[in-house]
Amino acid sequence: MPTRTWHNLAPERRQRVLQAAMAEFGRHGYSGGNLNAIAQEAGVAKGSLFQYFENKFDLFAHTAEEVARRAQAHMAPWLGELDPDQSFFEFFAIATEAWVRYWAEHPVERGVTVATNLEVDPAARTAVREPIHRLYLAGLRPLLEQARARGELYADADLDTLLTLLLVLLPHLAIAPFEPGLDPMLYSKNPRELRKAIRRLLAAIFAGFGPSLVASAATSTASQRT
Repeated sequence: MPTRTWHNLAPERRQRVLQAAMAEFGRHGYSGGNLNAIAQEAGVAKGSLFQYFENKFDLFAHTAEEVARRAQAHMAPWLGELDPDQSFFEFFAIATEAWVRYWAEHPVERGVTVATNLEVDPAARTAVREPIHRLYLAGLRPLLEQARARGELYADADLDTLLTLLLVLLPHLAIAPFEPGLDPMLYSKNPRELRKAIRRLLAAIFAGFGPSLVASAATSTASQRT
């Protein structure tokens, strides 16, 4: 956790350190990230970093969580009430497309997400991803519960299983369209092809969880082909 000294810093100084940490960890991950490089880029002494954080791991964890919070804040318009004029599938598909655009437009933050998901140190990977998953679940579960209440998910739909599938898909969608070697269905596609691929993936996931979702997904994916 950040120290009191970190919280007492001027916002501009905190932002410089965070941006430097995002850039370094995004390029090299936790295992390869260098505190000297972060300090030099931020314009602070390396010793100052240990006044802000107990160790390198704490800095990495805080950086990853800050990236997740920024993404969550961007997605706030889709994390409240479902649009009553849209099917749940269409609402979720549009939100997912906005999610992917966010990562396309924020390459530094995306680099940290890549580092978090592909980190080779299992202790670091687990410690960082668990709080990030809690952020995801806090936003997704209420939406699924609303969809079930509207009758768009089966009354006995296994929301925990659906949430697990979404926890696999959404981080993948944050990086796979932009990183080679992860997913040829998503990588380096033009915006129209990427939208079609996203909806195909969502349709495959949601089809088993609600009768109306099957029809909505079929209509949506068919319209994307025309």
